[in-house]
Amino acid sequence: MKEYKNFIGLGVAGNFALHLEQAGESADFKDILTEDPNGPKGIFPFYIPEREGQLGIYPISADTITLPNEECNVQPEPEVALICDLDYDGEGNVTAITPKFFGAYNDCSLRIEGAGKISQKKNWGASSKGLSSTLIPIDTFDKGGLMDTYRIASFLRRDGMLMRYGEDVELPGYSFFYGKLLEWMKNQINSQADFGPLEPISGYLKEAGNPKNAIISIG
Repeated sequence: MKEYKNFIGLGVAGNFALHLEQAGESADFKDILTEDPNGPKGIFPFYIPEREGQLGIYPISADTITLPNEECNVQPEPEVALICDLDYDGEGNVTAITPKFFGAYNDCSLRIEGAGKISQKKNWGASSKGLSSTLIPIDTFDKGGLMDTYRIASFLRRDGMLMRYGEDVELPGYSFFYGKLLEWMKNQINSQADFGPLEPISGYLKEAGNPKNAIISIG
């Protein structure tokens, strides 16, 4: 699954009620103030094309999650990813995010204490992120469109047993969705500072040459 190697990979943190608490990460965001206490807390990078270091390693796979070499806790995170076009102004600020496709996504994460940034838990090498090979075209990213009818449900298979994992929820059950989510993401990308667990996403986009496409997991 190499067709997304030139796409920047971003994720939304805290866009589902109580997810951060369930993941044991709420303390990481204690100093992050948001206008809506129920809304997402920030955006993190999980892949930056052509960047040196860990975030420059392409992590996407459709069929495999490769566990880290060291012993640690790894948690699957069933989510939805949007395949988006990005538009910029002359100063490199994002002016529009246009979702084109959506699909099942595994925001698989390391549960490690003391990580300074969210991204340190998100990309530990090749095949550390899961994206469905079947992506669904988006007719309109708005209420009344195709995405209203989809849900997230996930299962784990182990030792011949199939077990339910996580909640079965409708996509509009995200805290921010559709136009509200797009506006929030655009503003957050352009304004997010290097503070606490968050990083300066706008600077990363400019460093990568303002990529025209993005994979965005929406939390």
